[in-house]
Amino acid sequence: MPSAQKNKSHKSSKSSPNSLRKKSGIDIKGNRIGKSDHHVGKGSKAARFHHTKMVRCRKRASLLEEKRASIGSGTSPLVIVLFGLTASVNVRGLKEQLIRLLSPGDANKTTVASPHYKIRATVLEAPHGDLSTCMELAKVADLIAFVASARSSSKEVDTCSYIDSFGSQCLSVFKALGLPSTAVLIRDLSLDLKKRNDMKKTCMSSLTSEFPDSKFYPANTTEELHKFMWLLKEHRLTVPIWRSQRPYLIAHEVDLIVNDGSPGLCTLLLSGYLRAHDLSVNQLVHVSGSGDFQMSKIDVLQDPNPLKSGTGQDLMDSDEHHGTQIIHSLFPDLSKQQSLVIENDPKPDPGEHTWPTEMEMTKADEYQRRSMINTYKNQATEFFEGKDNQDSGSDCFHVEDQEDYSDEDVDADTVMEEDEDITKEMIRDEIRKIHDAQAEDEEYPDEVDTPLDVLARVRFGKYQGLKSFRTSVWKDKNPPPREYARIFSFHNYKATQKCVLENARDIGQRTLDECIPVGSYARIHVKDVSVSVALRLCSLVKSKPVVASGLLEHESKMSVLHYSIKKHKSYQFPVKRKESLIFHVGFRQFVARPIFSLDSINSHQHKMEKFLHEGRFSIASVYAPISFAPSPLKALKRGRDGEVGFPSVAAIGSLKSIDPERIILKKITFTGYPRRVSKLKATVRYMFHDPIDVSYFKRCEIWTKNGVRGNIKESVGTHGTMKCTFSRSIQQHDTVCMSLFKRVYPKWPEQRFPILLDA
Repeated sequence: MPSAQKNKSHKSSKSSPNSLRKKSGIDIKGNRIGKSDHHVGKGSKAARFHHTKMVRCRKRASLLEEKRASIGSGTSPLVIVLFGLTASVNVRGLKEQLIRLLSPGDANKTTVASPHYKIRATVLEAPHGDLSTCMELAKVADLIAFVASARSSSKEVDTCSYIDSFGSQCLSVFKALGLPSTAVLIRDLSLDLKKRNDMKKTCMSSLTSEFPDSKFYPANTTEELHKFMWLLKEHRLTVPIWRSQRPYLIAHEVDLIVNDGSPGLCTLLLSGYLRAHDLSVNQLVHVSGSGDFQMSKIDVLQDPNPLKSGTGQDLMDSDEHHGTQIIHSLFPDLSKQQSLVIENDPKPDPGEHTWPTEMEMTKADEYQRRSMINTYKNQATEFFEGKDNQDSGSDCFHVEDQEDYSDEDVDADTVMEEDEDITKEMIRDEIRKIHDAQAEDEEYPDEVDTPLDVLARVRFGKYQGLKSFRTSVWKDKNPPPREYARIFSFHNYKATQKCVLENARDIGQRTLDECIPVGSYARIHVKDVSVSVALRLCSLVKSKPVVASGLLEHESKMSVLHYSIKKHKSYQFPVKRKESLIFHVGFRQFVARPIFSLDSINSHQHKMEKFLHEGRFSIASVYAPISFAPSPLKALKRGRDGEVGFPSVAAIGSLKSIDPERIILKKITFTGYPRRVSKLKATVRYMFHDPIDVSYFKRCEIWTKNGVRGNIKESVGTHGTMKCTFSRSIQQHDTVCMSLFKRVYPKWPEQRFPILLDA
């Protein structure tokens, strides 16, 4: 039975005084009525209440502890990087003002301690025009203070009047790298109050779109800088995730000790504050652009910039080195120290198939060339008569490799770099050829011309056909390159990464005899460093940061890494495959020669691209040291056209995966043209120039640009003309195509680290 009808209760036009007091939460005596707590302590609602309270208390305690730790004497100095948005901004004057404000007696130092503000800071100036140095400064900055001039006037088209082209380029690179905390300082304001406010509002309205999460501060006078420092002290600073996962040390001093027993090698000494994480003496470290090394010793030194003078530290060791007192020293445990393994050294069991040596490969190539001359006529007769032993049921059409032809396109940049007697005109001609090749690749992708003087089955002998690029399983008949015996691979990359990061978090729980805590001023002894590299670092430390970052487990080993990258909008030159680029991945720098490919989601195969095209993401595959995500990437290219200037950013991206088994296929397409068309049949010419090639590639499927599929039936005549059948009739003006594929691999770099490239 349906329930009885219930009408709404009558609403009175006036409420009684008692009901009004109850609604407002006040009783008759004027006291506030508290909420009933009868629900507290009963059921799931009580559990949620207590859980929320506990989470809130933990967050409050964590923030309070973080705030106390950030202003204590046991923390590393705050790194403030001043970056001028235009070349006209006087950044050096601002730097001197800040240092005098923090410590009036240390005007010539970059790292100062201020008991008045209870803060220690390292103030650095970003050189306008030097992109590489600006990037290195952005990596180590705790705060990037973008400095804008209220009187800036740029004549460049399509740019903000307060940011020039270099400032805009750096800003986009910083955002891709991962910005730390930021602030905008406005300089050159007028002394007149009304005009000053107008200039400030105009500057803020112009820059708000570029810095939506930043606060703006006037920075003309000492009083304004004083206010900025007090607000900065209360501000909670954030850093990118990739930087908080590894310990790193910004070198304040760089020195070397020559090894007597090892000529050409030395021990590199780097002194500075340890940041982000505790560092174990058994870890490996990467020194900026120089490579991965082991440590022979770590000295914990007396802090040269104490927050309070007279904070005596108990010196366990009275030794002195370069005027600094050593508190204690740490030495590695050989049983726990990570081994410096870079390349794999396979040692096969007796009877197992071994990797061919270079001499064996050379002899095999020579034997192949000689045997080709002797057997060419017999093989040609067999193929012409149709004596083909290929398996017709396979998805792949395998082609026998009759001669060691290299079908790889020669990289123009590689050839030009090896030749020392080149002129500017020759360089311009090569660049023009690359531009033309990129334009042709965009208009006619993958199309190649069949050679007239060489058989197609010989010239393209390493290629094979696929019935379906998406669903067919690739069966490679060619062995991988010799570099694949030198790399490492993971059974499960994600599980390994999770385990490695958990082990890294446990380093801080180890004894003081093995690791040093964050905030310590230490000197690390990096062993077996080349003397030329060490001398280069001693000169670089005066102009840019030299960083020693701790490596996680396995991060020194080489593998095949795949990065999702996109060409930077400011780079105007073509980026060709296997072109030498300088990869900046976090704190690490290395030279790589990537190949580019599309990311096919529903396929096991991925199509190679000859160039990195604008406006879309591609996958760059390289031989590189293993790294764990997140790992932002900046790919830099050295100057072209005879320039000796700074490198420019060619592409940006991030790490996608580590997988040596990722199949990248180079695609080529033969084209032919119908001569006679009759219903489902057609005579096609100019795809091949010899009947031997027609018989050899007979099993490959053909298709037209209008979407018609077909097959080769037989050869006609002696000039490569062939009869073909199609699924439906084709047009006379249509183009007949045939696609072949070959697996390709990255190029092993001749020089792995860029420290000496511009020396």
